[in-house]
Amino acid sequence: MGNGAMKRLFIDLEKLNSCAEVNAECSYYYHPKNSGITRLREIGQFLYICRHCTEAPCVSACPKEAITRQDDGIIKRYTMRCVSCKSCSLACPFGTIPLDTIPYIISQCDACIDRSEEEEPVCVKTCSVPDAVKFVEIEESEKDDIYLIGKHVAVHAMPWKKYHP
Repeated sequence: MGNGAMKRLFIDLEKLNSCAEVNAECSYYYHPKNSGITRLREIGQFLYICRHCTEAPCVSACPKEAITRQDDGIIKRYTMRCVSCKSCSLACPFGTIPLDTIPYIISQCDACIDRSEEEEPVCVKTCSVPDAVKFVEIEESEKDDIYLIGKHVAVHAMPWKKYHP
């Protein structure tokens, strides 16, 4: 890109969500069996793909109040309350909460921010879905359905937009 774009961890949610199983190694220091990709998929799902239903059946279905609607309307999972019962996934009428993104063991992703721009994160090298995870220069682009999650992560997602006649 060369126009001042910085290298970011790029997650293509469309590719990841089209596969039955996604595996990728992770170098997150504090959790050797971590699946940071799973955590990034969850965050991207709730931010950009979730329909933010007025009634939010996923919120009502959660027996531990681990799924809530924030003041901005975004649905959030509180991982320390979640028991991974998958009730939210089953209650979602649109299937936007994949079962595998609600694990009992909490995963984290630090986007490998301590790496140089030359060193690819382990998840990029080991993801089981070709070209779904990259470490590239990329900027946010609503036209191309690319959105930022923080400063170091970008996702490709086809966001659901409410039709207003």
